[in-house]
Formats: sequence, C-alpha cells, structure tokens
Amino acid sequence: MSKTFGWGAATAVALLAGPAWAQDIDVTLGVLNDRSGVYADLSGEGSVVAAQMAVEDFDAAGKGINVEILSADHQNKPDVASNIARQWYDQDGVNAILDVPTSSAALAVADITAEMGGVLINSGAGSTALTRENCQPTTIHWTYDTAALGIGTGGAVTASGGDSWFFLTADYAFGHSLEEETSRVVQEAGGQVLGSVRHPFPATDFSSFLLQAQGSGAKVIGLANAGGDTVNAIKQASEFGITEAGQQLAALLMFVTDVHALGAQTAQGLVLTEAFYWDLNDETREWSARFEERHGSKPTMVHAGVYSGLMHYLRAVEAVGGTEAEAVVAHMKANPFDDPLFGEGYVREDGRAIHDMYLFEVKTPEESTGEWDLYNLLATIPAEEAFLPMEGGGCSFVENAG
Repeated sequence: MSKTFGWGAATAVALLAGPAWAQDIDVTLGVLNDRSGVYADLSGEGSVVAAQMAVEDFDAAGKGINVEILSADHQNKPDVASNIARQWYDQDGVNAILDVPTSSAALAVADITAEMGGVLINSGAGSTALTRENCQPTTIHWTYDTAALGIGTGGAVTASGGDSWFFLTADYAFGHSLEEETSRVVQEAGGQVLGSVRHPFPATDFSSFLLQAQGSGAKVIGLANAGGDTVNAIKQASEFGITEAGQQLAALLMFVTDVHALGAQTAQGLVLTEAFYWDLNDETREWSARFEERHGSKPTMVHAGVYSGLMHYLRAVEAVGGTEAEAVVAHMKANPFDDPLFGEGYVREDGRAIHDMYLFEVKTPEESTGEWDLYNLLATIPAEEAFLPMEGGGCSFVENAG
C-alpha cells in the first residue's frame, strides 16, 4: 500500500497487521519532518525507521492493531507543514503526527492537529511554547525543550566560570526560545548576557556573526541553533581561532550526529545536554545497534523520542480500544511510562513529558574508542529539575481547569 502526495519528497510505507478481524483497530501515523535539509540527519528517515521499530516491538499486528505509517518532508516551512498536516487529517485518515522538528512548523501543526481531532507527539522541536503559551490539549512534547537545554548546558557552563555570554541565534521560534531560556538561567546564576546576533535559518556563512561575538569579549559564545547550522558555526569558529583565543563555545542544542560529523578533534570538550545517548546502558545499546543496522548510523535523541512516544501512544490505543484523540491523550497523561530508552517518567497535564536529561562532554580523540564513542557523562539532571514547572506556564486549558 502506498500513497502519493503533492509535495515532492513525500513518501508512504505501510505496516499491515495481517488478517482483518472485526475487532481490529486501524491506526494511521504521519512522520512529518525535514528529509532533505539541515535537520535531515538528526530527524529525517531515521524517525520513520524508529516509528517502524516501535510498531514491530509493540507487536501491533499480534494485538489486532493495523498500523500504516506515512512520511513527508515539511522543508522546515510552517506553510508546507500545515498543508501536509491538513491533507493527512482531511483525506488520508491520519490519527497522529510524529516528530516535526523546526518549532515554527511544529506550532502550526499543533494548532491544526487540535482543530482536526488528531494527536501530535513531538520529538524534534524545542520551543517551550508547545506546552506553555501555545499549548494544545492533544499535543505531547516528548523529548526535550529549550528550557531543559538552558538548565543543563547554560547552568553547567555558567557554574564552571563562563559567566558572560553572547548569543549567536537562529532567527526563528526555536532560536529565540533557546536564547531566552538560556539567558534566564545564566542571569539567575549570576552571569551576564552581553548581547546577541540573529542569523538566517538555515545559514552557511557565519563569519560576520562570529566576528560580532568575538568582539563582544564574552567568555562564552552560546550557539542558539541546531543541526547543520551548529556544525557550520563550530567549524568556522575553529577556522577563525576563536576558542584558541580564549572564548568558549556552548552548543545549546547538539546531537550525536552533529558531533560525529565534526569529529572529536574539532568537537572535543563541548558540553551539551541530551535526553538520550546510545551508550547509556545495555538497553540503549541493544536498541541502538538494531537501529544502526537498519539506518546506517546511531540514533539521535529525536529518533529515540519518536520510538518512545509512539510506544506510549500505542499502549494507550490498545487500552482505550481505539484512536479517539481525547481518550488516547487522557490515558497517556494518566499512566506513567517506564521506557527502555528514556527511563521512568510521565506526561504532565500540559503535555510535557517529564524524564531525566543528561549533561555530556565530548571526548577527546584519545579517549574515544570507536567511531560513535563520543560522550562522557558529566551529570544526570533529575526529571523534576530538568523542565520548567507547569504552574505559571501560561497553558490556557490547564489554567482554566484549575
């Protein structure tokens, strides 16, 4: 079974559950993300692979749940994302949309999902607005957000002496949110923010922005961007000798695929915050080995989040006996999870999934024992400390219920 969409990079893959029984539940999922741009490695086809693995590991077929997975490229554009989401709900019977990196696209899809009676399980986007001022009752924000990144990396770097910052920020919702949240953490820790500069998204030439950051005299240059933008900024900062001159780079959102692309020689010493790392324990190693066998690289936390969020969704579908969005989301919020990739956690009423986060430092080439042996674990950030509190967050349906 396959379907063709009007947006060139859209594809479909079907996972069917065998003979049709009267009690079968039909579930159609849409993996919506960047499949060709700066976020393709951290999201892209790997998120489809992760979703397929979740369906198989859940044994949906054996439980009478027929699952079809569609995928499409939103090109990091909110209008494209909105058009695909609306067609999926209107014409293709999609019940839930997964992943959706790029916060501006995710916020648009969240609104359409609520309007159309679907569920959004977001793994790729970072803006806290998804569960705060722009929250929707059927949005689950699973993997990370900009507050958790600021609390982790911003807090650690400031505490270790990096008490003056200048931000190099991607000029869209995610970058703005990441700069805002990290600035708050820096200032609460007694540090100063000396300024910021915003760059186009995506960008290739960071020379003028890096020169402004260098000229600020700040101890720390905070990179409030992600994916290919972060990789290019770090490469160019190295070429300019910025770190050799004494300024520290803080990669506020960095993925294992980014570090792999840079190599330990260039990335060594960077401190970063993630929700998942393939080498955390036996369970993460086993799952990541299966993922790598199918996809050709180790998974990012976005891929792991797609898997884990979908597993929790499928448990809810099985429990309520259908796909009605309010019932499924209510079950997801009422029941905690104990996940092989994310550990113990739960989904708050505002849709924020609460779980531990991790502070890592990139290994030196001498410390690394293999191609993907890239991180030293510095600290585990407990779930209740990793995210902003729900109270006072501006989520309308939570505050109205209270």
